[in-house]
Amino acid sequence: MLSVDGLSAWYGEAQALREVSLDVGQGEIVTLVGRNGAGKTTLLRSLMGLHQGVSGTVRFLGDDISSLSPHKRSRRGLGYVPDDRGIFATLSVEENLTLPPAMGPDPWSLDRVYETFPRLRERRRFPGTKLSGGEQQMLALARVLRTGARLLLCDEPTEGLSPLIVAQIGDILREVKAAGVTVLLIEQNVHFAATVADRHHLLAEGRIVESMDNDEVLARENELLQYLGI
Repeated sequence: MLSVDGLSAWYGEAQALREVSLDVGQGEIVTLVGRNGAGKTTLLRSLMGLHQGVSGTVRFLGDDISSLSPHKRSRRGLGYVPDDRGIFATLSVEENLTLPPAMGPDPWSLDRVYETFPRLRERRRFPGTKLSGGEQQMLALARVLRTGARLLLCDEPTEGLSPLIVAQIGDILREVKAAGVTVLLIEQNVHFAATVADRHHLLAEGRIVESMDNDEVLARENELLQYLGI
């Protein structure tokens, strides 16, 4: 579904990504793991067309989208869930869900969203500021699915959440995958990542330095946690 070849990115003269290449198959969940500053968020923003100063090729469903603007990438079926979640505080849950237009080829209906995220149905009249961190994360994921995204670019969806809510996010990601949606996920919680993902890429200094399957991640969990400083 997604093919990245030789992607590099800069902030002025500072290079943040160095010739990154990776593939994500349809229906996969693939994680990006690395220390803060390794380039993970820059990579997702570059894939979405939100970062200037990028070279390399990004292909989505076989088409070169490297020169497309973010809204045109959204229309193709890419969706970005940022680490700050981007919730509109003065809008209700339902207004947050219905504000973005359906752009992708397979938008979720509001009924389907509420079936997958029953907590959002209960909170549909609540303003964004009244939601817990876990509820805000559910809302951020659901809002992107409402637009019709076929590939979710998720930046640390479990950060700062309790173990119970982390488990709920895992259930949601597995349900999203079962519905045919593909996910490229930044995740520092390597144990959680191994419960939801098919493959994992380790980033260091803007490069992919290692790729691992779940068995290897679990076998090396302590080593990876030490490396990540967690």
